[in-house]
Amino acid sequence: MSAHHPDGSATALRDDGVLVDVPAAAVAEGGWRSLRPGQRVTLDRGPDGAVRAARRPV
Repeated sequence: MSAHHPDGSATALRDDGVLVDVPAAAVAEGGWRSLRPGQRVTLDRGPDGAVRAARRPV
C-alpha cells in the first residue's frame, strides 16, 4: 500500500510503479481493519477492472 485514507479507502502502488485507487469496500472485503504504507497486498479485480478486494498476498 502506498497510502491509507481516513475514509477507509487506500492507494496501492503496483510493482510497475502505477498507482491504483482501492475503495473502502475493497479494503474491508479483504479482511483488513487498516493498511499501512509498504504493506503488500493482492488486488482482486472484477470483469470491469474495478478493484473488488485487497487480500493478503499468497
